[in-house]
Amino acid sequence: MYIERSIEQLIKKTVSTFKVVLLTGARQVGKTTTLNHLFGENEYHYVSLDDFNELEIAKRDPKAFFLNHPGKLIIDEIQYAPELFREIKFRVDQKDDYGQYILTGSQTFSLMQGVTESLAGRVGIISFPSLSLREMLQDPFNKPMIPNNDYLKAERKALQGLELWRKIHRGSLPELTKEPKLDNQQYYATYLSTYIERDVRSITNVQDLGLFFDFIRVLAARVAQLVNYSEMAKELGINERTVKAWMTILEASGLIKLIQPYSNNQLSRIIKTPKVYFMDTGLVAYLLLWKDPETMMKGAMSGAIFENFAISEIIKSYYNAGIIHLPIYFYRDRDQKEMDLIIEDSGVLYPIEIKQTASPNPNMAKHFKLLEKAEGYTIGNRMILCQVEKRYYLTEDLIAYPVGAI
Repeated sequence: MYIERSIEQLIKKTVSTFKVVLLTGARQVGKTTTLNHLFGENEYHYVSLDDFNELEIAKRDPKAFFLNHPGKLIIDEIQYAPELFREIKFRVDQKDDYGQYILTGSQTFSLMQGVTESLAGRVGIISFPSLSLREMLQDPFNKPMIPNNDYLKAERKALQGLELWRKIHRGSLPELTKEPKLDNQQYYATYLSTYIERDVRSITNVQDLGLFFDFIRVLAARVAQLVNYSEMAKELGINERTVKAWMTILEASGLIKLIQPYSNNQLSRIIKTPKVYFMDTGLVAYLLLWKDPETMMKGAMSGAIFENFAISEIIKSYYNAGIIHLPIYFYRDRDQKEMDLIIEDSGVLYPIEIKQTASPNPNMAKHFKLLEKAEGYTIGNRMILCQVEKRYYLTEDLIAYPVGAI
């Protein structure tokens, strides 16, 4: 069963306006499946560099590789053969046709250097996320999460309560969604093993892969928190430089996202450390041994995991709209005043708190007024994302909104 993806129209548009299209995203998020659905064999030939025979030719003799695969081509896992970029540049410069090559990769870390050096101005880059809750619910709404009046008035599909937590626990990888009988523990064990053995090894010289797995687990226990490099280094018995390098690998591979703090000349005493979020809460559940959604929902980390889910869904809404550079931040200062999320759009700031509660109150938004000092901005709708069944006003300028309808 194919799950229709919100990003399909963006892919078609990019293919029709660029000579080369590059889809980047974590493993198993559905890049290849979606491309094969959109562009059948009659339109594009498909080749994967996971095939060692193809990879060997691609690296040794790029010209021979393209002689073996003439015409329009989808090249999967392009990061394994950056040698192809120069030949792709030469070939696309011979014709004015758009959509000559579609490239996919599960690593932005090594991909971007080859793209910027060889294909600048010729390539359209798309960040391809895992399934969003909108896609799981087949909700056709496809705008980025900007809490303006148009967004708030839209009719939406939503999930609440335990059903929502089942989605949070199960995760957002398509295979787990399509196959409900598939054991998620076994799936994520294989997923992480493949990721560490293939992607991590190819990106950097990690000597102890078991220690790298421990690092991912240690990081999962810190979702929705400020990144503390020294604390993690001490727990793992490694230096801070290694922690930072490994964090870069995870972000480049699409497994995590670091959200930066909001700053403005008129706002002082701001903490400058980023917060970390996993793009798939099912992976967090697996790493932290939450065996079922009920215990996770009632566990000590439920608030952090709930916030992680909300942030990841918001990020997906931007990626699916073709927005790679995210206009989202958080706020925290040295006086412990904080806001979970600030969305910036067209000179307007939208402050948001994310709470697990189903009974929000205005006091949860008490720090929003700090943004009134932000020079050059106005304040838009103020929001508490929580477990309410439907949106409603807490005050004339403060809205409670269901997380299950992001």
